[in-house]
Amino acid sequence: MPFTTKRKDITSIKDHRASGILMHITSLPGPFGIGEAGPEARAFIDFLKEAGQSYWQFLPLGPTSAAFGHSPYMCSSAFAGNPLLISPDLLVDLGLLSRKDLETTPGFSKYLVEFEKVVLFKRKLFHHAFRAFRSKVTPTDFELFCHGAKWLEDFVLYQALKENFGGLPWQAWPRELASRDPQALEEAKGRFKIQIQFHQFLQYCFDVQWKRFKKEAHERGIRLIGDLPIYVAPDSADVWANQDCFLLDPDRLTPSFVAGVPPDYFSKTGQRWGNPIYRWSVNGQANQALYRWWLARLKRLAEQVDVIRIDHFRGFEAYWSIPASEKTAVNGKWIKGPGKNFFDAMAPVLKELEVIAEDLGTITPEVIRLRDEMGFPGMKVLQFAFDSDEKNLYLPHNYDTTNCVVYTGTHDNDTTVGWYLDPNTPPAAKARAVRYAHSDGSAIHWDFVRMALSSIACLAVIPTQDILGFGSDCRMNHPSTTKGNWIWRCAPEFLTDAVAASLHDETKFYARTP
Repeated sequence: MPFTTKRKDITSIKDHRASGILMHITSLPGPFGIGEAGPEARAFIDFLKEAGQSYWQFLPLGPTSAAFGHSPYMCSSAFAGNPLLISPDLLVDLGLLSRKDLETTPGFSKYLVEFEKVVLFKRKLFHHAFRAFRSKVTPTDFELFCHGAKWLEDFVLYQALKENFGGLPWQAWPRELASRDPQALEEAKGRFKIQIQFHQFLQYCFDVQWKRFKKEAHERGIRLIGDLPIYVAPDSADVWANQDCFLLDPDRLTPSFVAGVPPDYFSKTGQRWGNPIYRWSVNGQANQALYRWWLARLKRLAEQVDVIRIDHFRGFEAYWSIPASEKTAVNGKWIKGPGKNFFDAMAPVLKELEVIAEDLGTITPEVIRLRDEMGFPGMKVLQFAFDSDEKNLYLPHNYDTTNCVVYTGTHDNDTTVGWYLDPNTPPAAKARAVRYAHSDGSAIHWDFVRMALSSIACLAVIPTQDILGFGSDCRMNHPSTTKGNWIWRCAPEFLTDAVAASLHDETKFYARTP
């Protein structure tokens, strides 16, 4: 049976035509160098409401690091929140900072995130707030949070140890800590008690702020779509704390096989992502420890969002496994994934949390069958619609079901204006696009927005850059590169009442307003 939501207080994606905006939290405007779940997030919720939107989609919320270029797809935890998203305004509200403490805010770019500058600034503020926190009576809700978040104990110890060892990956720690010797762990908990409490404090602040943010979104009729990467980073609290759930070399504790995708039209050597592969089975049976970890992961997401987009959904049907010794993805092979049995085991959570399946790339009939059997809507990306012929499955006239979500582009695509102006985009593709839109291409971003809104897809999601007509300099990510990604920010002067009114008009015209 397909999964459907049981909750009566929310509307399902499939209930009526709707639309939303893709905007990562870090891309929001604000005075502190990075977008946050504070006043600017509330202002964007108001913008969504005025623009006739029903959904806000963003990227993964976990802690990022300079080691991975602050990619939200290489987080140090699949459960923890990114402290950089904590608004200093919340710390003022909690009585842990004063307005005077914020007067020394350095000048930040309003067009991009200067991550290292932000990290230095916020780390100083957080330590100042933590000292104030420790001087007060510990709030009951802090104790309840620490007791109730089962994932927290491993994460905060991982963070404290990683700091103590100069940022080294956990595999390079002393063996007794890397292999989680119980006595060594207990000794570390006592030794690093203050650092551990500091990271508990940060996660508590994130949790308080996110709950407030989610409540405000719901009060304005906005549902939240979060992103779930199928894999986790090799240097993460998840792998360190759950080593039996991953295929690791027993001596080095590094991945013995890593994830990626095979060679294709776009890459002669494929993509070697480097994430460890899951140990889906033990002695021919489902790995119950891994399934418990996944259930906990989904429950945590259900606390934060209403809908999840499963990145690389096809990996549940079959995944490309590459020996870790290989430098490219060429010599990998397809391994059968857990399939429907996995989603059946996740049913207690998935009946409360809607799913969008990212079904892009090399998709087989088996992947489509799994997606449809579970009832998950797939994705249609308009930038992929014009590179072949009239049978292209991303062309709106070829959508054979309303149970899909259409995007002009994703965080991995160029902006639509950037795509259209790119000299590497085939002229034939551009010609097909303007012909399809009955347009001269002078406002190609609105042409694509209208294509998405007018399609039969139950949900249309538009990146902010495409609503504003921004070019390639505002692109969020260049896949297979490590520099210059994830830094785009939207300056406040661009999110105007006029833009909201124009989007509302188009959304209403195509019957997608609430």
